[in-house]
Amino acid sequence: MSDPCPCGSGLPYDDCCGPLLTTTRLPGTALELMRSRYTAYYYGNAEHLWRTWHPASRPAEVTLDRDLTWTGLRILAVVDGEPGDDTGVVEFVASYDGGSLRERSLFERRGGRWLYRGEQP
Repeated sequence: MSDPCPCGSGLPYDDCCGPLLTTTRLPGTALELMRSRYTAYYYGNAEHLWRTWHPASRPAEVTLDRDLTWTGLRILAVVDGEPGDDTGVVEFVASYDGGSLRERSLFERRGGRWLYRGEQP
């Protein structure tokens, strides 16, 4: 798929989040994981969301609202979350038809993999 990636990086999907959603490649940073999780919501890929959720905070199953249409992702701030870090925080606004969601997400590296830990206050 040579369409632009829904995460807003400006890269083609196949060079951005595509390999992350198909597990061809692991995200190298918390921001990459954040972008891939937004893209998973965009495409309705609950498996990727569950797989990238930290076991200590993930639900038994991920239920997606199929009536929700995601329209854009804007990154507001990134704190740490680089390859040498153990944690990172990404603040973002994810827009959908009829509204938006603002969140500060905590990410943690576990076993060499970035995982979504949860929302920070």
